[in-house]
Amino acid sequence: MSNWTEYLASQGARFHIDEATQVEDFGRTLTTDELAAGFVAPVTDLGLIAVAGDDAAGFLHNQLTNDVEHLGNGEARLAGYCTPKGRLQATFLTWRDQDAVYLQLPRAIQAPLQKRLTMFVLRAKAKLRDATGEEAFAAVLGFGGAKGEAALRAQVGELPAAPYGKTGGDKGTVIRLADAFGVPRYLWITSTGHAQAAFPAFSAELALGGNQAWHLAAIHAGVPQVTQPTQEQFVPQMVNLELLGGVNFKKGCYPGQEIVARSQYLGKLKRRTSLATVENAAARAGDEVFSTADPDQPCGMVVNAAPNGLGGADMLVEMKLAALGEDVRFGSATGPALRFLPMPYQLDALDI
Repeated sequence: MSNWTEYLASQGARFHIDEATQVEDFGRTLTTDELAAGFVAPVTDLGLIAVAGDDAAGFLHNQLTNDVEHLGNGEARLAGYCTPKGRLQATFLTWRDQDAVYLQLPRAIQAPLQKRLTMFVLRAKAKLRDATGEEAFAAVLGFGGAKGEAALRAQVGELPAAPYGKTGGDKGTVIRLADAFGVPRYLWITSTGHAQAAFPAFSAELALGGNQAWHLAAIHAGVPQVTQPTQEQFVPQMVNLELLGGVNFKKGCYPGQEIVARSQYLGKLKRRTSLATVENAAARAGDEVFSTADPDQPCGMVVNAAPNGLGGADMLVEMKLAALGEDVRFGSATGPALRFLPMPYQLDALDI
């Protein structure tokens, strides 16, 4: 364990059975009501790739779905990395400072993605490294809910004013993400020392969660994350990535760009990602859902899922839009029913 995870263990963190560094929660699963009231969550299952060098931004600009060359130091963006067939291998939160451009993604897929990206550096002056364990990025804390903003501001001072804004200073980097439950979410990326000094104040004011809480909040913000079970399953529009500003259709070429553009303008299948809940806490990314109107083949796939503290799971589900009005079941046409919830942004019917 790192110093940070050792500290979290001393505060009562409960870890994944198969991964001693992954904080699941602090003894109980938080509900959406608790998240909406205010929470802090050490996020331990995300890794960080740093890309440094004179050509770092240009290199990434030619690989990702979003504009990296014009990414400012005061902002962050979502982006995807596709196969030549336009299928997402990863989704990233990206930002930069004077030293590097950073790609945040699930730790479970970081090593192979980093190796693959490195293969395409060629003559570019860009070098990729795993920055996950570096002291400046050792602690990642997620905040949200009605009390989350004030609690974070009391410790770090200035916060970004708008979603995907970024501030930086002596106490690390703060990125505001897409809102959930009608209020801002933030990531604070900092050193172990700064995080440990502030943690007692956070835990006194906010509900204390782990990766489960953070993923549940992201699901209710409608923000997808490609993970190992769903790699190469979705064109970006299928998981609403362009609705979240994660695709730039005016930038130059990148792997899969032609197919992504064609899907935007000339596609035929109507599919999107929607928010749903199901009475099965074991739901996982990659699980399939079925419409009773067509029980022999899946109508969609779970993109992300997290236990909701009420005995079930809340999910982002990629599926045929036409099936939204049908009886949709989890796992099979005879499985538990999905109940669809309002998305925090408008879903337009895109032919893809």
